[in-house]
Amino acid sequence: MSESIDVILVRHGRTAFNATGRIQGRIDNPLDDLGLEQANRVGRRLARDLAGHAILVHSPLLRARQTADIIAATSEKVSEIVIDPDWIELDYGTFDGLHQSEVDAKTWRNWRADPTFRPPGGESLVEVEDRVRLALDRLLGLGARSVIVVSHVSPIKAAVTLALGVNTEVVWRTRLDTASICRLSLSSESRSLTGFNETGHLDDPPYVSHG
Repeated sequence: MSESIDVILVRHGRTAFNATGRIQGRIDNPLDDLGLEQANRVGRRLARDLAGHAILVHSPLLRARQTADIIAATSEKVSEIVIDPDWIELDYGTFDGLHQSEVDAKTWRNWRADPTFRPPGGESLVEVEDRVRLALDRLLGLGARSVIVVSHVSPIKAAVTLALGVNTEVVWRTRLDTASICRLSLSSESRSLTGFNETGHLDDPPYVSHG
């Protein structure tokens, strides 16, 4: 059996859109003040968790890059940083920037019932899952025993459904908080979920800079 790697999936810290319930998608918002603090707490948690060096992979969007940079600065165990566009958030098309309440109830029902549903000008959950499947395969070629991936709600949930071997619709029955951690064990022959929506680190004492 092939050797497995540990994959740590981190959702980026909070943005102003997250705080107000707006659909974010490809809108390139920065972290807000709480999001920056959340990223620090993730970094300190992973610095304790990692037994050895890890490669850090992140989405090209600013909120993911900021989270990744803070994790790397907080932990001396990050040996390399890689940008992978397949970890970018779902493209919500014309829904981007809307408050969730501005999308009518019938559209939400159709979306939940059909994983091939595509927002106007956007992409479907099935399409997200297809690119995340390729992204997971690429992690195996990085040559690291541990990989940290900083991404977004939809790609992380897609990675989880792939690990569990369940239908895409399961994403609607799961919750993923900002700056949460999920964990996978990944090999060329198998995938398994070892942790989901971990948030205990967000209750740690606030980070205080002495410099």
